[in-house]
Amino acid sequence: MTRLLRAPLTWVVVAILAAGSAFGLYWFQPWRLVTDAEVDEALSSVAATPAPTGSAPGAAPAGPVLVGQGDFVTHEHDTSGSARIVRTPDGRHRLELVGLATSNGPDLRVWLTDQPVRSGTAGWWVFDDGRWVELGRLKGNRGDQGYDIPADVDLTGLTSVSIWCKRFAVSFGAAPLTPPR
Repeated sequence: MTRLLRAPLTWVVVAILAAGSAFGLYWFQPWRLVTDAEVDEALSSVAATPAPTGSAPGAAPAGPVLVGQGDFVTHEHDTSGSARIVRTPDGRHRLELVGLATSNGPDLRVWLTDQPVRSGTAGWWVFDDGRWVELGRLKGNRGDQGYDIPADVDLTGLTSVSIWCKRFAVSFGAAPLTPPR
């Protein structure tokens, strides 16, 4: 045994295994499967129904207006909650995730996309196929959170939101954004 520990090849193998293990831990971050990051940000108070259409032209709404909303569908990891786009009285837009619950993972992002939300494995990889806008890193895998949508983003055609794992190019879950009725 002592002879084996003195052999240079043994130390080369140990060094390679250690480096491989360190890289694997960094890349996959397995501890994230058992840890949660909870967020509890204040969300906009929007009416359950859309704003009346008989308002005076050019008048700003008295409060936030719901532009689109939908419930999350599970993809790579169990995901629930809802997403909504809200227009504030000053004309800015904000994406709000309400009651989000998904797995924690490496390099999770929030994307607005033009791809339809599909159930099951058919929807896992579609969101980077078309137009998408990254709103930032996911703040937490549980709770309520909001993301400002930059003023230069054209929301036309952006019909869904995805919790996107950038490292593995897969959707953890997604929600369609349909106009309120």
